[in-house]
Amino acid sequence: MAGVGPRLELRQGQSLVMTPQLQQAIKLLQLSNVELAEYCESELEKNPLLERDDREAAPVSEAPEGAAEGAGAERADVALSRDDFSKTSDMDEAAHDNMYDGEPRKSAEGPQSGSLTDWTTVKSGNAYDGEDSLESSVAADASLKDHLEGQLSIAALLPEDRMILLALIDAVDETGYLRVELADVADRLGCEIEDVEAVLGVLQGFDPVGVGARDLAECLGLQLKARDRLDPAMQALLTRLDLVARRDMSQLTALCGVDADDISDMISEIRQLNPKPGLAFGSEPVTPVVPDVFVRVGPDGAWLVELNSDTLPRLLVNNQYFGTVSKNARDKDSKNYLADCLNNANWLVKSLDQRARTILKVASEIVRHQDSFLAHGVRHLRPLNLRIIADAISMHESTVSRVTSNKYISTPRGLFELKYFFTASIQSIDGAESHSAEAVRDRIREMIENEQPREILSDDRIVALLTADGVNIARRTVAKYREALRIPSSVERRRLKAGESAAVASR
Repeated sequence: MAGVGPRLELRQGQSLVMTPQLQQAIKLLQLSNVELAEYCESELEKNPLLERDDREAAPVSEAPEGAAEGAGAERADVALSRDDFSKTSDMDEAAHDNMYDGEPRKSAEGPQSGSLTDWTTVKSGNAYDGEDSLESSVAADASLKDHLEGQLSIAALLPEDRMILLALIDAVDETGYLRVELADVADRLGCEIEDVEAVLGVLQGFDPVGVGARDLAECLGLQLKARDRLDPAMQALLTRLDLVARRDMSQLTALCGVDADDISDMISEIRQLNPKPGLAFGSEPVTPVVPDVFVRVGPDGAWLVELNSDTLPRLLVNNQYFGTVSKNARDKDSKNYLADCLNNANWLVKSLDQRARTILKVASEIVRHQDSFLAHGVRHLRPLNLRIIADAISMHESTVSRVTSNKYISTPRGLFELKYFFTASIQSIDGAESHSAEAVRDRIREMIENEQPREILSDDRIVALLTADGVNIARRTVAKYREALRIPSSVERRRLKAGESAAVASR
């Protein structure tokens, strides 16, 4: 039997160690402009070597060498031609060192291995550090917009419908009412008003019941419909709420065709409803969304993409002050403290510069891909995912994901979060360019609209026709798109058209 005793073994393995500086750069990248401003204010209070830069921001292309200390506040213009979207943006590629490219491609949201115990630069106990306490998260009241967007995230909608719904949610006030004309939304997004009306129906199906109504009568009607109490008499009553307010029973009985007792019961039901359903949610003042990037058409017809310099913190490192105080530092602790302050200040300013350039680079690439949407409207969204952008700009998908979250872009079509430009695609049979989901959806709509009463197209038949045209699509996808278009099944359509034919024949 072999003896048991201590022995030495040599094992070789690999592990990922993220430096505190890299961790800080990644952390800053995912902050919104409001969170970033709060963080920089905290660093200004803690670090005596940091100070605000009050100089006027200069374009990146005109920045002199060695001016990285203030680059976090710079304004950058990138001209993107509609005629040549294969050109690279006018950016300083050398400035993109390994700060973000060293990030692992695997999910960056989970914990990363490595020694992070010495990372104290970003940890400040504020909400933006990603370490919210359980008490604060439970106590915080969700706003109505957050509640609606949460339902949007799980809704089975096509990309263009999600864009429309997002625009409608942005137009809902704190009481839950829609404060925008549907024609204005259709005009801005470049779609048909019928599409906006259809998507409004989706919004009005969200919780709380009554949300998305355009007036009091519609709000009450939605709630009564949910209770299965919106009969013809109640519908007539809702058209004259002024008579209800005056309790004009004689006119109401004549209008609704019921007796006074029924009118009293109907009024009692209405009083149980909530005329302002949105007030059940957080009532704190809504912070307006400030865009991180602007997109506009230049004089030559090219898209101009520029950072919003007003949202970028402008910080400088006071090297002169460091030189003065370091001469008087006598003990080791004081010297180490000043050295740490200098390193942290330099790295923060560099991180802000990298953050600004990375946001600009990602936004510019998104504009390249979604040029048709900007020019022609929501129906022209192109298929896009994180990998396409990441490969085009030689970055990791996790970096692109961070950039597109909580970052907003102001376009001629409206204000959108960057992540909303990523749309689904459907592969081709022969390996050609993928088909956009909305294009396939329109083809399905057109097929059904043009079908003959004697030849109603089943979902399987639609799949066969699309496959013959080179579209690789599953039957369940066709069914999902058809349902999203609110088109009945082939059995229901056949029954409806048979009934229409019978009605015509009887005349």
